Amino acid sequence: MSDSLLKQWRDMAYGEEMQGKKGQTFWAHYFELEKGIYEQLLSEPDNVVTGTVSELADKYGLDIMHMTGFLDGINDSLKEPNPIDDMTEDTQVNLGFEPEKLYYNMVDCKAEWLYLLPQWDNILTEERRKELYKEQKASGTIVKEKKVGRNDPCPCGSGKKYKFCCMNN
Repeated sequence: MSDSLLKQWRDMAYGEEMQGKKGQTFWAHYFELEKGIYEQLLSEPDNVVTGTVSELADKYGLDIMHMTGFLDGINDSLKEPNPIDDMTEDTQVNLGFEPEKLYYNMVDCKAEWLYLLPQWDNILTEERRKELYKEQKASGTIVKEKKVGRNDPCPCGSGKKYKFCCMNN
C-alpha cells in the first residue's frame, strides 16, 4: 500500500533534504501559496469551500502535495476537521474555519504574514485580535515558582524550617 498523502507531504516537507537553502526556498514558495489561499478564504469568511483534495488543488492552482500541506496546516482551525491522516486525492474536504481559532493558531505558528492580513479587519475587531494574540503568547509562558530556600519556612505548613522538615524526606 502506498503512503498516505499526509505522510508523503510530511516526508517531503520535513525531510533531511529540506535543510539549508533548498528548504528555505521551498518554504518561502509554500508560504506565498498559503498566503494567497488565506487571502481568498478570509475575503469570504462565511463561504465554506468544499470539494475533493484534487478539486481544491485545481481551484487554488496548487499541486496535490502543496494542497495536502495546506490542509494539514488549517485542520486544527476547522469547525469540522478533515480526515487528513488517510485522505486521498478524491477525499471530500472542507475549509470551514473558526475565525478565532484560526487567528490564534496563526499567532502560535508565528505566521505574521497571515495574521496581519488586512482581510482580518472585516472578521475580527482589532481589540479581539489583540486579546487573542496576548492569550496565545501567555499560553507559552512558563512561570517558575520561587525555589524554597533551606532556611525558609517549610511549604508543608509545619512551621519548621525547610531544612529540618521536608528537605530531607
